[in-house]
Amino acid sequence: MRRFLRKPASERDPLTVTMSGVRLGERVLQIGSGDARSIALIAAKTGLTGTAAIVVADDHAAVRIRRAVTDAGALVDLRVVAESGLPFDDASFDAVVIHDVSAIAEGQGDRPTHWLHECHRLLRSGGRIVTIERGTPVGLRSLFAGRPSPEDRIVRFGDGGPTSKALRAAGFTTVRDLADREGLRFTEGFKTD
Repeated sequence: MRRFLRKPASERDPLTVTMSGVRLGERVLQIGSGDARSIALIAAKTGLTGTAAIVVADDHAAVRIRRAVTDAGALVDLRVVAESGLPFDDASFDAVVIHDVSAIAEGQGDRPTHWLHECHRLLRSGGRIVTIERGTPVGLRSLFAGRPSPEDRIVRFGDGGPTSKALRAAGFTTVRDLADREGLRFTEGFKTD
């Protein structure tokens, strides 16, 4: 019976949208420029009663995201921000979604948790952060990936990898791995103060 009640695959939201947990009316900040379509669909989830803000690192990414947002019919505050702090007031968001957290951390050099501290500042008490990064390879990627060396070891799901540790270091509590599916890993943390 459940099979008949499910939406066809073409009508379902992508995994990144579902795992973000964004709801109508929330104030959501997205950082990064991963899959433009998913970013736009997450922004559209907030609806007219919520707020959607997106921060990207360069103008090329902004053009790509703006095109996807227009196609999705979402209203967003899109900003290009370099390596400085995020230009928003304290406690101004209910949720933050970081796309490709490993690329953001690598861009910070010796300050990999700088963006995470900024996200902690921007979240209201009880707010949450969801990070999206490359997970366990699937499909053809897994066949050609070979065995990882000890240095490049893929962090196993649930073992509190580098993202979980970075979230805790930035002040987030109740950090947990949500899923490792379709080649993506989702981690969530909450702000309790």
